Amino acid sequence: MLREAAVLRKRQVTVRIARWSAKRPWTAIGLWTLFVAVCLGAMSMGFTLATPTEIGQGESGRAAQTLDDKSMVPATVENILISADGGTFDRAAATRAATAVRDRARGLAEVESVGEAVPARDGASLLVPVTLSGDPVTADQRIQPVLGVVEEVRADFPALRIDQAGAASIQAGINDQLGADFVKAEVLSIPVTLIIMMVAFGAIIAAGVPVLLALTSVGAAMGLWAICSQVMPDPGQVPNMILLMGMAVGVDYSLFYLKRARQERARGAGPIDAIEIAAATSGHSVVVSGLAVIVSMAALYLSNDLIFSSLATGSILVVAVAVVGSLTVLPALLAKLGRWIDKPRVPILWRINGRNSEPRLWPALLRPVLRHPAITLVLSVAALLAMAFPALDLQLKSADIDDYPRSIPALSAYDRVTEAFPAKGTSHEVVVTAEAGDASAVEAALVRLTDRAQTSDLFAPEQDPQPRTSADGTVHVINLATPYPANTAEAERSVRLLRDELIPATVGQVGGARTDVGGEVANSIDYSANVAAKLPWVVGLVLLLTFIVMIVSFRSVVVGLVALLVNLLSAAAAFGLLVAIFQNEWAEGILDFRSNGAIVSWIPLFLFVVLFGLSMDYHVFVVSSIKEAAQTGVSIRQAVSEGISRSAGIVTSAAIVMVSVFAIFATLSLIEFKQLGLGLALAVLLDALVIRGIVLPALMTLLGRGNWWPGKLPVAPSAPPDRRRRPDALPAGRGVKSSHLTDGGAHDAGHHGG
Repeated sequence: MLREAAVLRKRQVTVRIARWSAKRPWTAIGLWTLFVAVCLGAMSMGFTLATPTEIGQGESGRAAQTLDDKSMVPATVENILISADGGTFDRAAATRAATAVRDRARGLAEVESVGEAVPARDGASLLVPVTLSGDPVTADQRIQPVLGVVEEVRADFPALRIDQAGAASIQAGINDQLGADFVKAEVLSIPVTLIIMMVAFGAIIAAGVPVLLALTSVGAAMGLWAICSQVMPDPGQVPNMILLMGMAVGVDYSLFYLKRARQERARGAGPIDAIEIAAATSGHSVVVSGLAVIVSMAALYLSNDLIFSSLATGSILVVAVAVVGSLTVLPALLAKLGRWIDKPRVPILWRINGRNSEPRLWPALLRPVLRHPAITLVLSVAALLAMAFPALDLQLKSADIDDYPRSIPALSAYDRVTEAFPAKGTSHEVVVTAEAGDASAVEAALVRLTDRAQTSDLFAPEQDPQPRTSADGTVHVINLATPYPANTAEAERSVRLLRDELIPATVGQVGGARTDVGGEVANSIDYSANVAAKLPWVVGLVLLLTFIVMIVSFRSVVVGLVALLVNLLSAAAAFGLLVAIFQNEWAEGILDFRSNGAIVSWIPLFLFVVLFGLSMDYHVFVVSSIKEAAQTGVSIRQAVSEGISRSAGIVTSAAIVMVSVFAIFATLSLIEFKQLGLGLALAVLLDALVIRGIVLPALMTLLGRGNWWPGKLPVAPSAPPDRRRRPDALPAGRGVKSSHLTDGGAHDAGHHGG
């Protein structure tokens, strides 16, 4: 049997790759280093950022595309607000300051024109509009000289408050905040992950190897994404997503592999043999897990949405790189380090976790679950459904200017500008496309539309929108402002009033004219509607692919159905907790955010796909462990106890790493990363502890031998059932038993430590 197992092992691709790397460690390490260096070099080309036109959906997307096609995207205007700095407003000093801003800004190459100072209705401030030159899409890259002028004038007039707000300065401020957040996540995640790995392994080098592999995987994936972004522009979230996913799965995959190799070496296997066994078991599991994540993420391409497609691509890249790294350079590092992998040892931690020993905690925790499986299952499912209940009130909105932190100076300035000049705040673009011969009729209809809009308190009073017309006379545009912030119900109602009543009664009367309402609020409405429409298709494909993967892996329909059931439970519970936290105000002080009563539109769908992919990691390897124990002929109850007890340590360690990395993102400034980070952290925590530790063992115990229907569970040929020895109990110096490499056991016998 040992010979048959060895032959089977050597036929596996993962083993052949590992053997090659282990026997040529410097070559493998050099090739990996070269690959990472080339990818990092590709980052010099930078990330191509997506434009609003490329991100848009529905009617608002058509409006943006029409303006782009006709070269009618308005020039970027920066508003310089001059007001009193806590005292009485000095109008004369403010006028001089406005003159200074105008004179100095006019001399800049980045400025196209500077308008006259406009007084606020209450007479307590002046507004100086500065129109930037060049492409509006890249205006944020040319805003620094204007910010410098404002800073100079601010220093010359200390008694006045001088603020600057506009699309360019706000975008530049958000980019700076994103960069700071990115550095913060990186700085925090590395030491936190190192500490967790040190606790898991009890040795410093063993703790550092997974972190090093994860960091190089993230760096390589960043460079590959820089190349891909030239074709598929980055909507802004992908680099952060690569860091988030890369640190989580990169450490996770290395953890599985390294843990198994150390276990086999501790049992007396030689260095190469230990690596081969790890490759045949944990390496195989890493491949299955990585493919599961990649397949799940690929379902997002069905959305036909740039944000989802780019996030899917970035995630697929970093997961693929992490899998390749764990199969190639990790065996080389293990071969080169040899016994040094367990040096230097941390005394207390090494005694606790560094040596292989029989698990004691999890058998004790599982005892009541397996003794009363029906009651345990009912109570645990009821608790998860209670957590999921708030998800029934899930509301979707795109992140807008009101959701970003006011610690960004341009955003706090924006609030003061819109308070003094409401028409400078949220506005809707009304884009009318008609025959050139109908131009006069369209213009007259737009006047009527403006007049009717001003009779509603949903629109700012005293509006005088200046219509813009394309060179060929076929496209006409006006902007109608609302006094309400973009994330309010009133702003949303103003869009629906335009679309459903005002436009049909005015511009809609012009035969052959098509009217599209765009702008920030309309975009949020249309984007959320597109997500809701595509959600069933993407979810259905993810469920189908998950079901197929489980059937292929375990040759059991029941195992596939159980995987869908438990994964849906954990995802629903995570969504419910996310809604309870972010759609309400009670957690604002804890997580430092302002609730807008909704979840960012792209979060639920992306979160669902990621969760199903990541949960396959734990599920495949836990069920494989149970199946391997059941193949020895013990009862299902005992197989569940042994399988989960042997795998619980590695599951817990991997889950703690993921939860810690994801939780770090919940501390970042942008609301979308808070929601994503906390949602993933909660879901992984529930999945690892509640689903795999309570729901799954109770359910599998109740199903008994029916777990493997319609197939039969083959019993591995070995000693008589009552004398069979568990794989973990092999005496030192003996090879791996054949049961390690049959059926489900080959998937992840390497995870059975801990």
